Amino acid sequence: MKTAKLVFGILSVVFSVLVLLQSFAAGVVDVIQAAGGTAGTAGLFVASLMLAGGIVDIAARNSKGGAIACVVLFCIAAIIGATMYGVFGDLQIWSWYCILVAAINLISIATQFRDR
Repeated sequence: MKTAKLVFGILSVVFSVLVLLQSFAAGVVDVIQAAGGTAGTAGLFVASLMLAGGIVDIAARNSKGGAIACVVLFCIAAIIGATMYGVFGDLQIWSWYCILVAAINLISIATQFRDR
């Protein structure tokens, strides 16, 4: 389980850069359309939470508290991504990724730290 958390932590850091770039593009589209959308801002929040969650997942992969923090961070990112996607449809895909990583961390809490 520690290896999976390390891999998903690294992927989260890499994907957060991609989400950040996409959210900048979505913000530009929101401005050009002048529709008052919030997809770019939501993408920034999701990217920030994915980056923080990935760093915590890498640094605290042996810690139960770190796993709990990752579940909270990725669940918040998933909720923001699923509810505020607007013109940024890829944000739904990143939201599902955040749910997957949160589930991995929940499984690690149940299995890796069962004796503690």
